[in-house]
Amino acid sequence: MTYRNKFLGKVEKIVVKVGTSSITSDDGKLNIEFMKNVAYQISQLQKLNKQVIIVSSGSIGVGIEMLKLGYRPREIPIRQAAAAVGQSVLMQEWRKAFDDYDLDVAQILLSYDSFSSRLTYLNLRNSISTLLSYGVIPIINENDPTCVHEIEATFGDNDKLSAMVASKIEADLLIMLSDIDGLYDKNPKRNPDAKLLSTVEEITPEIESFGGNPSSTKGTGGMRTKIEAAKICNMTGCFMVIANSAIENVILKILDGEQIGTLFLTKEDVHKNRIRWIILSKSSGKIVVDHGAKNAIEKKMSLLPSGVVDVTGNFERGDIIEIECDGYLFAKGITDYSSDELDLIKGLHTDKIVEVLGYKNYNHVIKQENIGIIN
Repeated sequence: MTYRNKFLGKVEKIVVKVGTSSITSDDGKLNIEFMKNVAYQISQLQKLNKQVIIVSSGSIGVGIEMLKLGYRPREIPIRQAAAAVGQSVLMQEWRKAFDDYDLDVAQILLSYDSFSSRLTYLNLRNSISTLLSYGVIPIINENDPTCVHEIEATFGDNDKLSAMVASKIEADLLIMLSDIDGLYDKNPKRNPDAKLLSTVEEITPEIESFGGNPSSTKGTGGMRTKIEAAKICNMTGCFMVIANSAIENVILKILDGEQIGTLFLTKEDVHKNRIRWIILSKSSGKIVVDHGAKNAIEKKMSLLPSGVVDVTGNFERGDIIEIECDGYLFAKGITDYSSDELDLIKGLHTDKIVEVLGYKNYNHVIKQENIGIIN
């Protein structure tokens, strides 16, 4: 077992971020052979029961080529128009690439607002999880044509977007493919003695200083935004690797434990941090449960509707609520049902949910990993 295998050996859910410099050639056209190779590698990972999500840049570059602009415009309306034109072509080529392996793809366009609402985020996570369960490859990009922020400033060539996606869907690994080999201790284009960092255990001020200015001539991310992305991953329990997309079968080699690029480690106590956030957050309501449900929760099991006795307050799905038994507050959690829904299904077995509501979000009211027990 290699040193990398120690950390990446059990990776199951992977986000692959493809940068502009990787997916387009020097003339601005899509690198079709590269896209086909990415599709091949992902098809091989699927055979190993790995789930993969792609965050793909390139729509603006393709649009610029199709509109025959001859330059990279700074005006937001023109860049939005280029993105609108290029996005459909980008997806068409991804679809063709995966068709060779009988794999379907799904386009998901996101904006910053997709992550600011808890309910919107939950719906997004559920949509992606459902697509993965059917073996579909989600391909994500920023919704440039309708973005109200300066295009590519919000997510930095999708660097931050890929980290946000990885953290929100609880991915195990984010692989950032670019035209650089990884993080160096100084700019390798100006310093021949620059050393590639194989592993970053902690993102210190010194590590952040290595980011410097954007290092890619075609993309907008640069190393600084990649380090910012690594900080997001670090806080949410996701490993991250920056690697050069020109390496043959780079994704498979990374998952095989080869010493490629720079590996950013993650915190070991990330679960505790998440639970601490749940416990310390302001609650929107309260539910009372019976002794059986309390015992189940304390044994790290999910809360089912049959264990709910009473509902207090007005809350929505995705809100944090208090969990009480015999007048004693012993836990808090993120609910997957609203107060109105819980009022109707409290005390019922899960097989009665659809009969009462006409639909079912989940069998559980609160998933065990979204419950924090108050000592």
